[in-house]
Amino acid sequence: MSLMMKEIFEQPEALRRTIRGERAHAREFAALARKRKFRLIVLVARGTSDNAAQFGRYLFELTSGIPVSLAAPSVHTLYHATLDLRDALAIGISQSGEGTDINRVLTSMRRCGAYTLGITNEARSAMAEVVDEVFLERAGRQHSIAATKTYTGQLMVLYLLAAALSPRVELDSISEIPGHVAEALKLSQEIRELVERYRYMRQCAVVARGINYANAYELGLKLMETSYVVAERFSSADFLHGPIALIERDFPVLMFLSPGKAFRDLCRLAERLHRMRAETVVLTSAGARLPSTTRVIRVPGTMHEIYTPIPYIVPGQLFAAHLAAVKGLDPDKPRSLQLVTRTI
Repeated sequence: MSLMMKEIFEQPEALRRTIRGERAHAREFAALARKRKFRLIVLVARGTSDNAAQFGRYLFELTSGIPVSLAAPSVHTLYHATLDLRDALAIGISQSGEGTDINRVLTSMRRCGAYTLGITNEARSAMAEVVDEVFLERAGRQHSIAATKTYTGQLMVLYLLAAALSPRVELDSISEIPGHVAEALKLSQEIRELVERYRYMRQCAVVARGINYANAYELGLKLMETSYVVAERFSSADFLHGPIALIERDFPVLMFLSPGKAFRDLCRLAERLHRMRAETVVLTSAGARLPSTTRVIRVPGTMHEIYTPIPYIVPGQLFAAHLAAVKGLDPDKPRSLQLVTRTI
């Protein structure tokens, strides 16, 4: 078993550890947030962590009503801009906590008046030294270069922070997520058989909308990292504004169709792609009624849309890991990559 696959299967317990370890901390942060009355949240990240930040943007805006911005690190590290960040919460996200640019941005934002918070898997990291407080995702040491358990760990911490900022995110519902992940892992053999069909896939599109939009980016990244597939990532709305011209017979499109606000629009797109003879793979719920599609991966269990992103990325992680294996590639040794990437 590859390190990547091993860490995929470690996720239920890693998520439970994160909840146990940071639940009380989130309650303490809720008291601070009420006192400080944040009017802006700025998320700072790179790579997989940037996909987690994209999820955080949707989650915080949907539940707390606080506007969220994704930071452009070069504004701080190359252009040295001075921003007015009073009443802002700046959240840095980094598995290792050693990203030079992320830590420089957090230092700059703190000087500009923001309250800074770090989400990392490493308690003794450089990030822990530059922020006001740290939330640990407690995923256990990451050995695989392709992040899986640390991505979902970051999402779990973002859920805990969202619960601290708004009653619309419920701790009881968050606590059910590890169980849904354990059920999703049971799809491994089914997905292993499915990916044989895509052994020679060289390009694809990954499409989602709303709360699962970040997962389109994360699945696309995993396909590029581990299987060297050129994976273009789109919101279903943006996909209709030009990129749909890419579609021809048998062009692969992977879609996240979780029940909820975006479901109807995504179903219409899936039906249109079917008529265009695209090769669609749809990740959806066990009970969802779908239009005609090529292949369907059904995630077990019933959950509110807002809690679907962690269970829904798991079949995507399995798809990428199994695809690398059938292509004869080692997902633990992606070319030109290393575990910690340092940029400024």
